[in-house]
Amino acid sequence: MTAEEREMFTKIREYADEVLKDFDTDPQKTPISFQLQKLRPVMQELAMEKQMSVEDIFIKYMDLASEDAVEREKQFQESLENDSSFSGRANRAE
Repeated sequence: MTAEEREMFTKIREYADEVLKDFDTDPQKTPISFQLQKLRPVMQELAMEKQMSVEDIFIKYMDLASEDAVEREKQFQESLENDSSFSGRANRAE
């Protein structure tokens, strides 16, 4: 993820944390249409800044979210490998 992409991703995530904080914390239970409606203002702002369509910003955000999830999972797995506790050793033995 480039610095510019990270900045865009962070801006949308921070906005989402603010506008969706009072709603169901499980994104799987909150309809995507509702989430998109709430995120539209920040996506429109970014679209205007970057001279892109809102749809392209959304697609880019989804790609970046997937990339971020993979990176977080990788970091989690590495932390398990470096865990010298009993449970860490048990996880590696599986």
